[in-house]
Amino acid sequence: MTPGVYVVLVNWNGWADTVECLESVFRLRYPRYRVLVCDNGSADDSLGRIAAWAEGRLAVPSDASALRRLSSPPVAKPVPYAVLQRAEAERGPRASDAVRLELIATGSNLGFAGGNNVALRCALARDDFEYAWLLNNDTVVEPDALDHLVARMAQSPPAGLCGSTLLDYEPPHPVQALGGGTYNRWLGTARQIRSEPSGAERVESRMAYVVGASMLVSKAFLREVGLMSEDYFLFFEELDWAARARGRYRLAFAPGSVVYHKAGRSTGWSARRYNPAAETFLYRSQLRYTQAHMPLFLPLVGLRHLMVLLKSLATLRLSRAGAVVRLYRELLTGARGAQR
Repeated sequence: MTPGVYVVLVNWNGWADTVECLESVFRLRYPRYRVLVCDNGSADDSLGRIAAWAEGRLAVPSDASALRRLSSPPVAKPVPYAVLQRAEAERGPRASDAVRLELIATGSNLGFAGGNNVALRCALARDDFEYAWLLNNDTVVEPDALDHLVARMAQSPPAGLCGSTLLDYEPPHPVQALGGGTYNRWLGTARQIRSEPSGAERVESRMAYVVGASMLVSKAFLREVGLMSEDYFLFFEELDWAARARGRYRLAFAPGSVVYHKAGRSTGWSARRYNPAAETFLYRSQLRYTQAHMPLFLPLVGLRHLMVLLKSLATLRLSRAGAVVRLYRELLTGARGAQR
């Protein structure tokens, strides 16, 4: 039997990206999947707008991009859907087979890990799946993207996580990542793998984590390793997940699974736009990950943060300097944000 898959999207004030993503998801050739959209307390009526899209009352915002072929013409409407509150969803009652889209109100902004975990608890309570595909809402996917992910996992039984070929949404669609990335424990920095002439197996041998923008996870992995750690509000969740599974599950890469990603749209931080709050989360997560998995390297990560601070002050990048100062002020004063 074809393995059942839950496709999981987390939305936070990004309904326009989400409905474009859904248009591409509902073109998937894979025959057995259901979609869970977790809304992290959006203030822009995201759930209402996504529901309107499913009913055929709201079109995908127009875009002249060449990728319109992945989301246009619109899929047939209405798309049968159900709306659930977090507590109800996590208990696991399953809607009828006709319902292919479930919208879950989490109640607040739980972060990347927390939002995804609501859907994963729902899936585990139902126990009617083999894989969950965690997919950023600011992506569009090729119709065979899920087929390649499932096939690669089937070819590699020890694998628990599998990544896609991530391409930039904007033309000429340069590579963002091949499946995952590497980690430098001396600096506490992660780098996405963007080129590897030797093929998928070589990529897999280099991977320290799977990029969370497109990440297929097996039910067996979830049962044994557990959900993503919600200690990380943003960044490093994938690294922590892979580190906790080390020695039990390997990481896989499906080159034919092609996903186009609007880099930084969900975090508000990219090469085109700077977000000091997101950078503070990055530095906090670096410290938390290092403390959890390689505490002897904590002084080196702290030293790197000091170097970032000094360089930012020297070049008058005061917002970036403020991101470092904000974190360490919270840590030193025991502020609630630092504890979270």
